Amino acid sequence: MRFLVRDRLLGIGEDYWIEDDRGNKVYLVDGKAMRLRDTFELKDTQGRVLIDIHQKMLALRDTMVIERDGEPLARIRRKRLSLLRNHYRVYLVDGTELDVSGKILDREFAVEYDGELLAVISRRWLTIRDTYGVDVVREDADPALLIAVAVCVVHLAEKGDD
Repeated sequence: MRFLVRDRLLGIGEDYWIEDDRGNKVYLVDGKAMRLRDTFELKDTQGRVLIDIHQKMLALRDTMVIERDGEPLARIRRKRLSLLRNHYRVYLVDGTELDVSGKILDREFAVEYDGELLAVISRRWLTIRDTYGVDVVREDADPALLIAVAVCVVHLAEKGDD
């Protein structure tokens, strides 16, 4: 499954659509403006909230929290700093851990579970939009969760670039 995320660089609230490989709108990332912490909702095309994403306020390292139906689903934090790579760890509530790593300059990230590739996040800069693809490799993977992970990783990577 391939998704194209067209993140607006300039816009209040940071709302943007995620399309499938045929150009159909599949998910809306609804960024909440004027909040003390970074907050996003991943919605379907009917406006139903599938996943809530927010920044954890009191943490030593930047941490994003993913919730589904008001229940915690995952926590994402920067794993370690290095000059040429970004590393993130995704802690799912069932005890599963996902690794996300990528080269900063290439703007490419791989999402892996126990050494097996689940998804690839590929970013490239365009004129007024930051567009990136999310390729979900495994058919049994949860695409909404992996897109939420991609949104968090891109957001944390951009914060780290500032």
